[in-house]
Amino acid sequence: MKNIFKPITLVLLAGISFMACETTDLDLTISPNELAPTQSDPNLILNAVQLAYASNQDDFGDVAAQLTRVEYFGSRNYFNGLPGTTLNAPWARTYSSDFTIPGNGNVDVGILTNLQALELIDAESDVDYSFHIALAKIMYAHSLFQLVDMLGVAAVTEAGNPTEFPAPTLDSGEEVYAAAFALLNEAEALLAADPSPQGAIDMFYGGDTSKWIKALNSIKLRSYKNTGNKAAFDAIIASGDYIASAEDDFQFKYGVSELQPSDRHPDYEASYTPTGVGPYRSNWLMNLMLQNDDPRIRYYFYRQANGTPGAIDVDGAAVPPNEETISCSFFTPPAHYDGFVYCSVDNGYWGRSHGNDEGGPPDGFLKAAPGVYPAAGRFDDSQFDDVDATTGVLLAPGVGLGQGGGGAGIEPIILSSYVQFWIGEMATNDADRADALQAGLEESIAKVQSFGALDGSADLSFEPTETEVADYIDDIVTAFNDATGDDKENIFAEQYFTTLYGGGFESYNYYRKTGFPTTVAPNWEPDPGPFPRTLLLPQNEVLNNPNLQQRSDLTTQVFWDNNAASPTFPPAN
Repeated sequence: MKNIFKPITLVLLAGISFMACETTDLDLTISPNELAPTQSDPNLILNAVQLAYASNQDDFGDVAAQLTRVEYFGSRNYFNGLPGTTLNAPWARTYSSDFTIPGNGNVDVGILTNLQALELIDAESDVDYSFHIALAKIMYAHSLFQLVDMLGVAAVTEAGNPTEFPAPTLDSGEEVYAAAFALLNEAEALLAADPSPQGAIDMFYGGDTSKWIKALNSIKLRSYKNTGNKAAFDAIIASGDYIASAEDDFQFKYGVSELQPSDRHPDYEASYTPTGVGPYRSNWLMNLMLQNDDPRIRYYFYRQANGTPGAIDVDGAAVPPNEETISCSFFTPPAHYDGFVYCSVDNGYWGRSHGNDEGGPPDGFLKAAPGVYPAAGRFDDSQFDDVDATTGVLLAPGVGLGQGGGGAGIEPIILSSYVQFWIGEMATNDADRADALQAGLEESIAKVQSFGALDGSADLSFEPTETEVADYIDDIVTAFNDATGDDKENIFAEQYFTTLYGGGFESYNYYRKTGFPTTVAPNWEPDPGPFPRTLLLPQNEVLNNPNLQQRSDLTTQVFWDNNAASPTFPPAN
C-alpha cells in the first residue's frame, strides 16, 4: 500500500508539539512549547482533517481495488500479502497518530482529535465554526464506515478519550455504523443553517454547504446499500438531495508541484518518473476493457509499447516471448488459468496478473502507465515509432516528469456514476437495473472523456466519437437485457468495477455482498488461501493496546456480509 499523501504546501496543522532544548518557567498555564487545542487556528485544523481524509481514501481504495482485480495485487498468498501493517496509516489518520500526512514528521494529529479540538474552539469562541465541525464529522463518519467495511470492527465508544480509556476496546460493526450515521445527522443539522466557512479553505466544494449535504447523503446511500436498508436508500433517492450529476462529484483535486512536498496524484508520482513506471496495471481490467472495446481504455491506460511478449501487437502480429522482461511469457498457463489471460494482454497493455509476485525486470519504459484519468497522466494516442532493442516492439514516447496533465488529477470518492450503479444494485427489477446501468455508463464515460483535455500534447483524434460511445452503451445494455442468471450479473458487475477505476473502494463491498463478477481472474497461486473477508487489525494498535489480540486469519465477516463462510464464497476464489 502506498504511503501518501503529499501535502499541499500551504497547509500545516495546528496542534503540533514543537521541540525545544529547554523551557523557561514563566508561571504560565500552558507551556510555551505546547500549543493547546484552543489556541490553534481552526482553518488550519480543518485543512489537516481534509488532507488526512484524502489520504485515507487513496489507501482504502488501493487495497480494495487490488483485491477485486481493478488494480494489480502482488502476492500469491492473501494472508502474507495483507499484513497487520496494511491499515496502520488509515487507522491512525482516523483517530490520532503520526500518519496524518505521511512524509511530514511534525504532523501527528488525526481526524477525531482534530474534530474534538474544533468543538472545543467553537465552544469557547464567539465565532461560529459549525462549518468546520460539520465537515470534520462527515469525514470522520465516512472513515468509520470504511474501517468497519475493512475490519468488521472499529473504535467509537471509548475512542478519543485517552485519560479514561487509554486502551479503547473495539465496538461491533453495527454499533460503529449507527454512530457514523448519527455523526452524519449531526453534520446535516449544522449545515442546514448554511454556516460561514469563516475563511477556511474547502478543498472539495469551495464552501458550498448544499453540495456537502449531497455528499453526506451519498455517504448514507453507500452505507444503506451495504446493510440492505432499501427504505432508507429509496427515501434519499426520492428527495433528489444526493450526488446525481458530475458537477456535484465528491472528489479531491491534486496539483502539479514536483517539489517536496509534492501535491501530484500519487499514481502519477509513482509512474511518471525518470526511471519509468512503477506499479503495474491490472491485466484483468485491461483485458476486459480491450475485449469490450471500452471507450474509456485510452484514458485509463497509457501504453509505452505496441505489444507485450507472448501476446499480439496492435497490428495483429505475434510478439515473441522475452525472458528478460516477462519471464512468464515462456510458461504454459496452469490448469486453474484456463480461459483467462495468464501473462500477457494483447495490443501493448503491459501489466501483471492477480498475485504474480515475480521480481522487477527492466520494464519501466515498456509497461502500461496510469493514463489521463484520473491521475492526469498521458492520453494514449498510439504514438508507436521507435523499436525497443530488447523486445523488438515499437515504443511510444516514454513517461517522464511533467508529462500529460502533470498529475493534476483527482481522487474519486463518490461520483454520480457510482451512485447510478448503487441505484441499480438496490433495484428490484431488471428494467430499473438496466436504466441505472445505462445512466451510470453515460455519467462515467462523459466524465472520463473530459480529462482528455488535460494532456495538451495528445492527439485527441484518437478519442472515441459520440456515435462510438452511444453504440458501446447500447450494446452493453442490450447484452444485459438479453442475458440471464450469472451472465446478467457479470455484465452489471464488470461495468461497475470498470467505472470504479481510480476510486475502487466499493468494489470490495459489492464483491463480498454478491460474489460477482465470477469472471475475475484467479490468483497466480492455485491455492492462495481464503479470499479476505476482512483484514488484520492494524498492528500498531494491537501492539499498543493490551485489550486487543491480532487475528490469525482473514475470514472474519463484516456484519452485513451474510454469505457462506470462506473458502466457499466468493465462488470465483
